[in-house]
Amino acid sequence: MNKFVFLIPLLPLLGFLINGLGRNYLGKSLVSIIGSGVLLASFALSVAAFNWVNAPGFKPEVIFYFDFIHTGGLRIPISFLIDQLSVLFLLIITGVGSLIHIYSAAYMHEEAAPHFARYFAYLNLFVFSMLLLVMGANFVVMFVGWEGVGLCSYLLIGYWFGNNEYNKAAKKAFVMNRIGDLGFLLAIFWMIGQFGSISYMEVFAKAPTASVAVITGITMLLFVGAMGKSAQIPLYTWLPDAMAGPTPVSALIHAATMVTAGIYMIARSNVLYTLAPASQDLVAIIGSATALFAATIALKQNDIKKVLAYSTVSQLGLMFLALGVGAYTSGVFHVMTHAFFKALLFLGAGSVIHAMHHEQDILKMGGLKSKLPITHLTFLIGCLAIVGIPPFAGFFSKDEILIAALQKNPVYYVLAVATSLMTTFYMFRLYFLTFGGNFRGTDHQWSHLHESPFAMTFPLIALAVLSVVGGWIGIPTLFMEDAHRLSNFLQPVIAPPSEVHHLEHSVEWMLLGAVLTLVLVAILLAARRYGKNFKVENTETGLSKLLANKWYVDELYDAIVVRPLDALGAFLGRVIDNRVVDGVVNGVGKAVQFGGRQLRLLQSGQVGSYVLLMVASLIAFLILQLFWKP
Repeated sequence: MNKFVFLIPLLPLLGFLINGLGRNYLGKSLVSIIGSGVLLASFALSVAAFNWVNAPGFKPEVIFYFDFIHTGGLRIPISFLIDQLSVLFLLIITGVGSLIHIYSAAYMHEEAAPHFARYFAYLNLFVFSMLLLVMGANFVVMFVGWEGVGLCSYLLIGYWFGNNEYNKAAKKAFVMNRIGDLGFLLAIFWMIGQFGSISYMEVFAKAPTASVAVITGITMLLFVGAMGKSAQIPLYTWLPDAMAGPTPVSALIHAATMVTAGIYMIARSNVLYTLAPASQDLVAIIGSATALFAATIALKQNDIKKVLAYSTVSQLGLMFLALGVGAYTSGVFHVMTHAFFKALLFLGAGSVIHAMHHEQDILKMGGLKSKLPITHLTFLIGCLAIVGIPPFAGFFSKDEILIAALQKNPVYYVLAVATSLMTTFYMFRLYFLTFGGNFRGTDHQWSHLHESPFAMTFPLIALAVLSVVGGWIGIPTLFMEDAHRLSNFLQPVIAPPSEVHHLEHSVEWMLLGAVLTLVLVAILLAARRYGKNFKVENTETGLSKLLANKWYVDELYDAIVVRPLDALGAFLGRVIDNRVVDGVVNGVGKAVQFGGRQLRLLQSGQVGSYVLLMVASLIAFLILQLFWKP
């Protein structure tokens, strides 16, 4: 199998090249077949890789291809690491990515052929970059993929480049990710200086010999990179603006690829973080704060995609909380279940937007369940999964995170429960405003409402099934002993904590019952407030207005970062550039011109003037010789 591993990322790269170079010649049907086909082939190979890894006696294997850098004592190869963690992410990326590609073929059918091919080329390149990120056997290969997904996010968020607001959103994502990437790059340089290598195997083996201060510094810099890519405070504001791209792009960024990169990096580096308790605490604090903060904003958003975007930021915060308290497997588990239900929710939102002729305001929807029965049912399953209703996928992964947070610090538990309750309220607010009650749009919209085509509903059904059964690979001991197959599978890569304090089953049952009761109450409150008798209120005041305006964080950043930098740039341009730099350059030019004009007077062409100058020069020379004593 190791001879064919390189095909997993290579096939999407070939799809990118074929569709990108042939965009002016290929028909849309052929483009969609190529773009989706290469992903399905990669998924099949990923399944084969999973079977290989899952076989008895398998040991992690590094597959070397060639040296990228080999100078002095530093060697950085292009090589892939195939183990339990990487193959799990391969399945998520290629599996969910394939469904999103199939969905895109129908969703983007109105695009002109060259743009349609450009779109699929970007999608394929995006998946290639993410596969490179998770398959790399060292931090440099990971960083190459890391930068690749950043580039592709810029291209896809600004896909409709005719709209300047979308271009601004793309630039915002690109710039904010560069801030985090600088931290990642500094961490790589530090590892090279400290360990003489950036290979996972060598760095993790040598890490225990380094001081706690060094490991803490490296892990905090790595976390800065993760904060940018996975949208944590304060580098989260680019992610909601990424909704400018097509809806399938939102599903790809938010569910299967880009934003999970930071989770993967920390899970992969779990050996380093276990040696740096201060870094773990920082990850947990930032994660819990982000989860709660983003959830409060989602409570008052009316754009269907913005609600899901802030939900993603919040769920990512819970994943980081799990990583920060040492529950690495729980964080990865939630990445997997989140990929299922969040892709489902975004694609369901895309189906609604498609039916509503690109309307995204949920206050102008309502009553859609009769017109969109498949979308409605699958979207409801996604909502039940994300809020953690058993036996849906989100219940198992979220319950693990809550228990791990409680064992570490009760404050983390309270924040996580509060986040979960707000998640329940805003998701069912979204559900009831979209599918419940009476239709609040126009008669023209109502008359043209219809269910999406099979190419769009099939991915919804597949993801709905995964959102139901996807969590069953992580059944906790509360229900069945030794049934957590994911934990057993990942154990060679992510060792369990050395000190585990299990709660009594009676306590776990009590907490589980209390949380589920509160979740059901939150659903009932959402139904009562936004159900059948809901009326649109156009005024937002007090806290409601503050949440609707996202705590004015964007305005704050604009006031303390953007405007001062713009003013500094204008000052430097006006004073330093125009006066100093231009003044020096122009002054040199004017001095040369002036000197030339004066010196040319010496070359007048009159012999008498030349004789006079020669006599004057001789007299000056004689005087100098007589009176000047060096």
